[in-house]
Amino acid sequence: MASNSPLLLLPLPFLLSAALYFPAASGRGFCINYGRIADNLPPPEQVAGLVKSIHAARIRLYDADPRVLRAFAGTGVEVTVGLGNEHLASMRDPSAALAWVRSNVSCYLPATKITSINVGNEVLTANGTAAPAASPDDLLAAVENIHTALTTLGLDRRVSVTTAHNLGILDASYPPSSGKFRDDLEPVLRRLLDFHCTSGSPFMINAYPYFAYRDNPGHVSLKFALFEGDGIVDPITDLKYENMFEAQIDAAHAAMEKLGYRNVCLQVSETGWPSRGDGGEAGATPENAKAYNKNLLRRINQNGGTPMRPDMDLNVYFFALFNENQKPGPASEKNFGLFNPDMTPVYDLGFNSKGSGGTTPSGSPVVVMSPPDGGYMVDGAEGHRLTREGALLSVSCLVVSLIFLRYNSGFF
Repeated sequence: MASNSPLLLLPLPFLLSAALYFPAASGRGFCINYGRIADNLPPPEQVAGLVKSIHAARIRLYDADPRVLRAFAGTGVEVTVGLGNEHLASMRDPSAALAWVRSNVSCYLPATKITSINVGNEVLTANGTAAPAASPDDLLAAVENIHTALTTLGLDRRVSVTTAHNLGILDASYPPSSGKFRDDLEPVLRRLLDFHCTSGSPFMINAYPYFAYRDNPGHVSLKFALFEGDGIVDPITDLKYENMFEAQIDAAHAAMEKLGYRNVCLQVSETGWPSRGDGGEAGATPENAKAYNKNLLRRINQNGGTPMRPDMDLNVYFFALFNENQKPGPASEKNFGLFNPDMTPVYDLGFNSKGSGGTTPSGSPVVVMSPPDGGYMVDGAEGHRLTREGALLSVSCLVVSLIFLRYNSGFF
C-alpha cells in the first residue's frame, strides 16, 4: 500500500468473536486481505476459522506461505496467492516460473481453492522503500511466464494471473471522466491490459480515499470520502458521484478506455481506512474507520456498479484482516485492520449481536446502519482440525517443496 492517492477508496470485513456475526456481502461475496507483517498474529489455523465465521468468500495473500495454504484447505474460501516483488526478476526464467507454480500453487489444489496469483504489488509506483525494487520489464515477464506455467500445467482456466497497482499510475483523476494514465507508464500498461484482455483476468487497483483526505484535509471533503456526502457531478459526463471511492474507480475506467480497453474487468485489490495514526495523519480515527468500512459494505450489498459502469458488480477486497505491528511507515500503516491480534474487533461495525458475552446468533444476520449526511469532494492524486485430506496435502507439498529447494537453492 502506498499513499500516491488520486481519488482512492477501499472496503472492510467484519465480526465474530463469540458475540458478533458477520453478514455476507452480495455478488461474489465478501473479500479481505490477509497481511502478516506482525509478530503477534494468531496461527493460520485459527485465522481460517475466523475468516469462515465472518463469511468471507475470498482472501488475498501477499505470499504463498505453506502453513497458511494448508490451513485454508477444505474451507471453500477462494485464495489469491502473492508472488513478492523481490521474486519478479527470477521469474524472467520460464523454468523458475514453472517451478514456483508447482511448489506454491498446483500441489495445494484442489484442497485449497487457489483461484488467482497476484504477481507483485504496486510495482510501477514502488519508490524503493515501500517494496523491493522490480522493473516494469521484470513485471511483464513474470506475469507472462507465470501464466505460461499455469497453461503448461493445465491450470490456466482455474487460476488467473494479475498484478495490483496504486492510483499513482494515473496522471489525472478529476473529474473521473478525465482519468488518464501517466505517459511514462502507458507502454507497460498497454501490454498488461492486452494480457488481461486476452487471458480474461482483472485489472487490479488499490484505492484509498483516506490518503486523498490525509494529504489534503483542507480541500478534500471528509464526508465525501466516508460515503456520507451529497456528492459531486462530473461536468463532462453529468454523472453524479456520491462518494470518492466510485470516483476513483471510474477515473481508472476512463484511463483504461482512453487506451482502448473499455471491456477489461476492473477490481479493487485493496481499500480501507486506518483506526489510528500519527499526530499529523488527519482522519485516522476509529470513528472514521468504522464509518468508511460500514458504508462501503452497505454500498457493495446494494449491488450494481459505478456511474460510468452501472452494470458492473463491485468486486472489492477490504484492507485488512488484522492490524500489523511491524509494517514500516507511519502509525496508520499498522492500523488498517478490522481485527486485533486476539481476533477481537477493532471497532463495532453495527452488525447483529447478542451482546458482549453472548453467542453467535443463528439464522440470517441483520445489518443495522445509520443514514449518511451531506458533503462534497475534490480531486486528489493514492481453532481448526487437521483432516486426513489436509494431512495428505501437507505431505505432498513438503515433498514438492524439498525437490524444488534441492534444484533451486537460493531462490527464496
